[in-house]
Amino acid sequence: MELYRLTERIWYTSYEEERDRPALGYIKGDKFSVAVDAGHSDAHLNEFYDLLRKENLPLPSLTIITHWHWDHSFAMHCINGISIANEKTNEYLKDFIRNRSSENDWKFLNLDPSIMLEYSGGREIKVVPADVTFKDKLTIDAGNEKIELFRAVSPHTDDATFAYLPEEKVLFIGDAISGVFPTWIADKDKTREQIKLFEEMDLNWIVGGHWEKWDKQGLIDHLKETL
Repeated sequence: MELYRLTERIWYTSYEEERDRPALGYIKGDKFSVAVDAGHSDAHLNEFYDLLRKENLPLPSLTIITHWHWDHSFAMHCINGISIANEKTNEYLKDFIRNRSSENDWKFLNLDPSIMLEYSGGREIKVVPADVTFKDKLTIDAGNEKIELFRAVSPHTDDATFAYLPEEKVLFIGDAISGVFPTWIADKDKTREQIKLFEEMDLNWIVGGHWEKWDKQGLIDHLKETL
């Protein structure tokens, strides 16, 4: 894993296909720091934190969850500070917790080879709900760094949260431009709605979970090609 600097206040990590580890975001405010997504497991999160320590960056006091999928949220049990997610994301996490059993854990591990690899060696599956939830929109001031959280339409999942930093003109979107797991087929109407949103926003960079960063026009052109 590597840590890249995007702006004066924003960093993000590399992603990994083999263990389906998404890029994790980092925002350094004057009052406190914020992470975007917790990661696939404690091992993934700890590698992220080690990179932050090497750069003398304070560990995040708040972690934003872009959607409930395991590779973004299942390390929430060991984050520094507290987590925040939209209410729908939290419902999904609570449903997973309620349905835990040996059989269902086995089914989860066998959903995809990347999951089995991430949890190899007997690593325990630990799932917790978010500490704080919001319904549709929420603005956070991390100290001269405003972060606007809002529910967004996505062909990937119905609980997507976007994190927008207007001063930096940066948007974190998680896996929102993907299709539905495991077919990866994307609803075209939802993709069109996303394109309209991106066109209307004041953006320089868009950071997703499993791709290189996009500039605004590059992502719009890519999405139009998929249609």
